[in-house]
This record gives sequence, C-alpha cells and structure tokens, in this order.
Amino acid sequence: MADVIVEISKDDAHELMDKTAKFIAERRMGSAAILLIESLKPLNFIASQILYMIAPFAELIFKPEEYQKFACSLENIDNVKYLINKIDEMDAAFHRELKAEKKKAKELKKKKKLLKNKVK
Repeated sequence: MADVIVEISKDDAHELMDKTAKFIAERRMGSAAILLIESLKPLNFIASQILYMIAPFAELIFKPEEYQKFACSLENIDNVKYLINKIDEMDAAFHRELKAEKKKAKELKKKKKLLKNKVK
C-alpha cells in the first residue's frame, strides 16, 4: 500500500486546480461548479477529510496519487479560491470562443446566402 500524501507544494496544487478547472469548463459546468464550491467553501477542510475517508473507493476510479493530492490541496482555502478563479477564467474564455464561433458561422451563412442569390 502506498503512503498517503498529506502535503503538496503550491505549484503542484495549482497545476491540479488548473486541470480540474479545465475539466469543468470543457463540460460547461462552470457556473454550477462555482456555486457549489462557493457554498461549501467554509467546509473545505471537512470536505478534504471526507475525500480521504472515501479514498479506497475513489481510487478505483481515479489515479490514487492525483486523488490524494487533490484532497490535500482542498485543505488550504487559498487553493479553493484559486480553483474558483480558474474555473471562472476558463469558463469565460470558453464562452468567448463559443460566441466567436457562432458569429463566424453566422457570417459564413450570410455569405453563402448572398452567393446563392447572385447565382440566381
């Protein structure tokens, strides 16, 4: 059995939070995740301890080392705040890209319609 990770560097925690934020933003769950994390922020330490408690089951699904690092990083409120900010940033960037793609598609549709009218 591997040792339990009980300490994590700031850089490792931020890397893990970036990865988590990207996962959430790509699935368009940014707003819901921020709402959930903000409402549970006062309980961050308790949540991290619960993650340790369910680790034997969760590690069947997730990579054990990453899971333990994530649980450890939640103990620090600064990491939780960083995660919220990162989710917000990535979610906003995702929506900007989506809006730009929709605008581009609309312009292409308009050009196609103009070309079609010219052919007639």
